[in-house]
This record gives sequence, C-alpha cells and structure tokens, in this order.
Amino acid sequence: MEIVEDIVIAGAGLAGLTTALGLHRLGIRSLVLESSDSLRVAGFAILTWSNAWKALDAVGVGDTLRLKHERLQRFLVHSLVSGEVTSELAFKGHEVRCLKRRFLIEALEQELPRGTIRFSSKVVSIEESGHFKLVHLADGTIIKTKVLIGCDGVNSVVAKWLGLDTPVFTGRSAIRAYADVKGGHGFEPQAFQFFGNGVKTGFLPCDDETVYWFLTYTPSIQDKDMEDNPTKLKQFALSKIGNLPDQLKSIVESTELDNIITSPLRFRRPWELLWGNISKGNVCVAGDALHPMTPDIAQGGCSALEDGVVLARCLAEALSKPGDEEWKRIEKGLERYAKERRWRSFELISTGYIVGIIQQSSGKIMNFLRGKILSQFLVGLMLGRAGFDCGKLSA
Repeated sequence: MEIVEDIVIAGAGLAGLTTALGLHRLGIRSLVLESSDSLRVAGFAILTWSNAWKALDAVGVGDTLRLKHERLQRFLVHSLVSGEVTSELAFKGHEVRCLKRRFLIEALEQELPRGTIRFSSKVVSIEESGHFKLVHLADGTIIKTKVLIGCDGVNSVVAKWLGLDTPVFTGRSAIRAYADVKGGHGFEPQAFQFFGNGVKTGFLPCDDETVYWFLTYTPSIQDKDMEDNPTKLKQFALSKIGNLPDQLKSIVESTELDNIITSPLRFRRPWELLWGNISKGNVCVAGDALHPMTPDIAQGGCSALEDGVVLARCLAEALSKPGDEEWKRIEKGLERYAKERRWRSFELISTGYIVGIIQQSSGKIMNFLRGKILSQFLVGLMLGRAGFDCGKLSA
C-alpha cells in the first residue's frame, strides 16, 4: 500500500511534535510516524531553561505548562565529598522549571489535529523517487513524500541515510527517577546538584509533590547486572549519596521501583556536524537524531524544542515563497535550517561533554579545583547556553 503525504516526520518525540505543531500553527499539515503504539514518555522529566520556554511560547503551549510546574528560583551545588555548598546561583532573568515529560508531550500532542500521528509506524528504509522520498515502514506500507524530517532519536534511520555516524558511548550511564510525595515534599523551589567521588547527582522539584532525581556514573563490568534491575539501581544510588541530607536521601528511598530507569549516555562527535549532512535535498534531521548529547547542561530536550520552531519557520517560508520550483524551495529551506542549527548543535554537544567530564571526575586535585574554582564557572556556563532565542514561528 502506498500513501502520499506532503511532509512526513519520523518520530513523535519533542522535536517531531514541536515541528508538527509549528507547521500546524502556520497552516501546514504534516504526518508524524511513531514506531510505538502510544506516546513515549520515558525519561520522566526535563529541566527546561529560558530557551525552551521561548520555543514553547512560540508554538503556543507555554502557559498551559506553567500552570502545572513550579518555577525554580536558584541552583545549589554541593560537594559529595565534604557536603559543603560550592556555589549558589539565583536564576535571575531566567525561567527554569522541571517539566514532567508526560505533561510536555501531551501538551504538544493535544494541540495537533486528529490523525496527525500514525502509531505503530516504524521506518525501516528510505528510497529515492525523483524529487520525492519513499518511506518504507515495518508493516509494508510505503509513504511517498515531498519532505522527510528525521526526529527518530539516537538510532535514527534518517540520520543514517544522510550519512551521519552512529552516536558513540561516553563510558558513562545515568539513573533517572522520580518520587511522588503525598502531602508535599517540603523543598523550596530550587535545584540541587552534588559532585564528587566519580558521580554526579541532582534533585529537582517539578511541583509540590513530585521530585525528579538522577545520578550519573561510570559503570563497571560488575554493574552490568543491575541495568534491568530497579532494586539494585536504587541500592546503588543510595550507596553513592551517603553525605546527602536525610531529606534528599528519603526521596531516593521512597521512589517506587517502576519509576527508576538507567541508560548509557551517548553523543554525536561534535566535529561531525561541521562537515556532515544535517540536510540533503528534501531530507533533514532534528532532535536526538541530529545532536544526541550528554545531559550535563540539561539542553537535549530544550534544543529539540528549538529545532522544531526553527525548522517549521524555515520550511513554511520556503513553501510560501514564489519563484523556484517547489522542490528547489524545499531544499533551500532545509539548507537554511541546517545552517542555523549547525553551530548551535556543535556548541551544546561540546559544552555538555566537557562539563560532564569535569563534574564527574574524581581525585583530590579535581575535587579541589571543582569545589573552589570551577563550580561557579560551570553553573554560569549552563546559564549562558540557556540564553539562546530560537525566535518566533513567523520571521
């Protein structure tokens, strides 16, 4: 069976849904292909900086999400070795919230026209057909499209078609989890992070009752058997946070086992984006398909939202301009998008990787430097990357 669509987006994650909603706001229909049978909400929560809120406001869902999530006022960084506060930074002039991923995904999806997302539609291959692309699905369906946008994650079929390399393992992993505290967790609206002894952990309130927490670590061979065992993951996390205040440790202790996951941290080598194909003809990539990065500056989800706004704007402008044949305008529009996102993606991947190495490194010298010199600098670096403005949907 062959279906014909003007614009096909592979992946109903943050980048895919934001792009689809941006196009919808501009009067352009798209079809989103999602490989799973429902919306994917793995990851639990996303720290959203000012740049993410500019993108969410651009597509018209910012205010809805603000009502459900607490605005964080400051960032406290502690040493896991000494327990002392190494830096404290107020979020003055920055809007920072920890969003429940499910609420964010649903807010984007609910604004789309019915039928925009086609579930159980896994892309397995791509074929050329003149100025069109033939998208082959696992169920045998073939979709003929004028534009193909790959938002299909770190294992992107579209990125592979463009010639981008498979993202590489950093040698680090992350435990992600959340705890629901009935009656309220009692924390002030602030983010906590702790570094030292080869790990990094953080706690971020989403609302009055939910706290998202994480722990990044370098797994050993012995740690392999705990990857699919939430009981062991919880025990491992507790073994690494002995110097934390009891109130924070109780969050880990009270976390339900179903709310704990772990995954290896992968990233795209940043220099690949300087000469690799972000777009080619009528095909491009966005989100984790473009710039998989470590979570150390909390910009993976934020930059995916940026991608969606920029891509929708560039594509809509290209389609609305008179002059060249449509296929040529599409190609130019995607080239403009690639130009706008290339250096931004390079910068975020590189910054995240370097920050992660510094934050998670162990040793007396590094502990001293991080605690006395580098901590304030690293927090300031995170805020600096959050000052980006992706712009409005209409130029």
